Amino acid sequence: MDNLKLALIDDHLLFRRSMSLLINSFEGMQVLVDAAEGNQCLTILMTTPVDVLLLDIQMPVMDGYETCKQVKSKFPDVKILIVSQLSSRESIHKMMELGAHGYFTKNSNPDQLELAIRNVHEEGFYFGQELALVIKEAMLWENKNAINYDESKDLFSERELQIIKMICKEYKSKEIADKLFINVRTVESHRKNVMDKCNAKNIIGVILFSLKNGMITIDEL
Repeated sequence: MDNLKLALIDDHLLFRRSMSLLINSFEGMQVLVDAAEGNQCLTILMTTPVDVLLLDIQMPVMDGYETCKQVKSKFPDVKILIVSQLSSRESIHKMMELGAHGYFTKNSNPDQLELAIRNVHEEGFYFGQELALVIKEAMLWENKNAINYDESKDLFSERELQIIKMICKEYKSKEIADKLFINVRTVESHRKNVMDKCNAKNIIGVILFSLKNGMITIDEL
């Protein structure tokens, strides 16, 4: 199996060095890109493709918000895991709207980092404690989606809603396929379809959309 290729963007050199050592100790992972800010990383990514990008928010020159936006535009296949000291509802929500696939605070247990990286790469999101708390407040946020509830209540099929609810319970695609007696490719097709239907950048956006429009409940997270 090929190594999982990672990029790390943070303006603190000591943190980057420590994180690189930790990540390189995980089986099948290697940090190939080490950058202090967004512009530098974007230049390197032109010639050094990666699978997952670990991104800080507070950086000089190009901060994490703009970097996330640029990476999503220029390198759409790269999964983005935010690793930041900022853990406010506003900062997490803004990053999710920009298309980040997960959020990992610098105060989190380092033992969870490997799980976060693998989940972002394999399932397209990391549903950690910080992000779960924000998602559970989603019904309080202003609904910025163009489709309102009356128009969207029949948007998803029964099978699509079933899969969304299983994703909320942290089932992986293979587990969903096994439980529903379908193949993994079919599960992935459903995931893509629900994202397209509600114009979501990732599966987290689908969950937020479903919550805001009453398709799933807080208790199902």
